[in-house]
Amino acid sequence: MINFKEDESLNKLNHSCAHMMAQAIKHLWPEAKFWVGPVIETGFYYDVDLGEKVITEEDIEAISKEMKKISKDGKRIVRNEISKKDALEQFKDDPYKIDLINGMDEDNTIISTYTQGDFTDLCRGPHVESVKECKYFKLIKFSGAYYKGDVNNKVLQRIYGVCFKTEEELNSYLQELEDAKNRDHRKLGKDLGIFFTNDLIGKGLPMYLPNGYIIWEELENYIKGKEKKLGYKHVLTPPLGNVELYKTSGHWEHYQENMFPKMEVEGEEFVLRPMNCPHHMMIYANDIHSYRDLPLRIGEIARDCRFEASGALKGIERVRTFCQNDAHLFVTPDQIENEFKLVVNLILEVYKELGIKDYHFELSLRDKQDKIKYHPDDEMWDNAEDKLRQVLNDIGIPYIEKVGEAAFYGPKLDVQVRPAVGNEYTLSTCQLDFCLPMKFDLKYVDKDGEKKTPVVLHRAVFGSIDRFIAYYLEETKGALPTWLSPVEVNILPVNNEYHLDYAQKLYDLLVAENIRVELDKREEKVGYKMRESVIRKIPFTLIIGQKEVDDNNISYRRYGSEETITLKNEDFINLIKDEIKNKVR
Repeated sequence: MINFKEDESLNKLNHSCAHMMAQAIKHLWPEAKFWVGPVIETGFYYDVDLGEKVITEEDIEAISKEMKKISKDGKRIVRNEISKKDALEQFKDDPYKIDLINGMDEDNTIISTYTQGDFTDLCRGPHVESVKECKYFKLIKFSGAYYKGDVNNKVLQRIYGVCFKTEEELNSYLQELEDAKNRDHRKLGKDLGIFFTNDLIGKGLPMYLPNGYIIWEELENYIKGKEKKLGYKHVLTPPLGNVELYKTSGHWEHYQENMFPKMEVEGEEFVLRPMNCPHHMMIYANDIHSYRDLPLRIGEIARDCRFEASGALKGIERVRTFCQNDAHLFVTPDQIENEFKLVVNLILEVYKELGIKDYHFELSLRDKQDKIKYHPDDEMWDNAEDKLRQVLNDIGIPYIEKVGEAAFYGPKLDVQVRPAVGNEYTLSTCQLDFCLPMKFDLKYVDKDGEKKTPVVLHRAVFGSIDRFIAYYLEETKGALPTWLSPVEVNILPVNNEYHLDYAQKLYDLLVAENIRVELDKREEKVGYKMRESVIRKIPFTLIIGQKEVDDNNISYRRYGSEETITLKNEDFINLIKDEIKNKVR
């Protein structure tokens, strides 16, 4: 998707269109007062005070109509510079503009305004030459917004829009928005019965329905199977811990604002777990280790809780409780390179099998000037960062360095994906840590008989399973590959009186082969049941009529195809089992 803030020409155009929208609103509601109208990544918005008036869809149509009249009139947009004193006088009847002006540093500040016809607004600019250029626009949505983002302030009306240079560009963007709307995992999650949220349960606390848990379980089994082949040992640890655990790790100092409040029970203080590394450090510390035991790879699908602001919550992509596909690899210094390579190769293997293509690597480093966030040990940091650079260069993977993005305990490699909907985010990560093993006084006995401190690799391939499901739903538009689909086969008898018995035998046969199958016994026309099967995005739909009964075979349609294919029962079973085994997309 286009980023309107980063595209200089679109930024200027949308800035101007925001002013044109404000002018139209002023024409319709002369008492309207305006707060701010910035360009954002997805276009522009303006916050407006309309008194008791609440914007409706009909009002949006009226504003759009008035904007078209203003644009057609073609007034030039003229910049003026005035003193702070004159600005206070000019906008004396608008408390929002007075607040903006009073927030400017010095009394001798020169303030710029822009005028188009009968409308003048405060603005730094720049703007296009005339409102005539703001011809191809669309008002997208509207909502309430607290003045200055403070819940204690008045709610203003916020109207969003976009503007382009040509009608073709606008229509193309609107089509992208429609596609994004249909891809949104929140819509798909509801339509396909995957998850739901309810404020009575709590904001950011998703509930997975049977269909959703099937997807969850398949992903868990998939990644744990790969980890087991690489020698991972899986554990189960509690989703809370003593506050002293997080004080030891340093998370209490560096991460407390992202945790839920502590709980006091019988003189002890506990907190819901925001991450798993302290627990895994204690698992390592529970036993004596030799260098022969390393690398020790501890994995867990672990439940974590983080306090996210309610405004940041989004379906299962951004939540307050989630499960990480987490692992901690305890290694000797000379094992770092090989283990790091194995992690990167595992990520690449998973991405290839699941068809993930739009991603890049970022090497997150510390900011040497930040003495508060980062563990103060220059030698440790330089060593850790050099190790990661060396490994990445040896593997030959291109990457971007991001200063100030490291965890407080060490540098990390993040895999950034660009999803079908929204901005890019981190999906997978691998972090190098010399710090926490020292904090927990972890040791192993080296070949020379001396006790030494291991190095830890923190890694997550799926990140959180929740976020991965959100990502994959949007990538596939909900048309999941067969092995991930909650229902892999749907059987539709054409006429229950004549075909249901045979359909039932097919159902039993597929169940015996561990294939997820449904039998639609409803007394509905087969065309109706077929349309419903398509809406549910079921990979294979079997149509069982008299010919299939007589010939002892099946006819099926794949999701997304109008072609009907007929096969012997055993051939179809072999086809679908092979597709499931090989994760065919």
